[in-house]
Amino acid sequence: MNSYLLFKSLHLIAVISWMAGLLYLPRIFVYHTENLEDNNTSSIFKIMEKKLYLYIMMPAMVLSWIFGMILISNIGFETLSTLWIKIKLILVILLTLYHFYLGKLLEDFRLNKNTKSSKFFRIINEVPTLLLILIVFIVIFKPL
Repeated sequence: MNSYLLFKSLHLIAVISWMAGLLYLPRIFVYHTENLEDNNTSSIFKIMEKKLYLYIMMPAMVLSWIFGMILISNIGFETLSTLWIKIKLILVILLTLYHFYLGKLLEDFRLNKNTKSSKFFRIINEVPTLLLILIVFIVIFKPL
């Protein structure tokens, strides 16, 4: 079996799982924000948010990075000198920073300290989509 294709497949599975969480968590924040006054509903959202972040998003992000680094080692570390991989890594770092920012917002909800509006969460929900589009085009077209 070709190990490169195996790790590429695992990388894609992890990235898809991570992206699903990055797209879904801000939507939960929208609904949570709109139901803050209802303690029962709010506590259900807190459980959903925590489980999504800790049990799906965090492992998926870590595995995305691990399998991505394995892929780079398989194709050779000289690949790091190419423009496309530099751009991709910058975009993935931005996606990772966004991930941890969502974790900070999650903590704000847990502590009942959210100050953001549902509109804010609707807007930031577009960030991972834009980064994903850029990453896909960079990987497919590989500019020098």
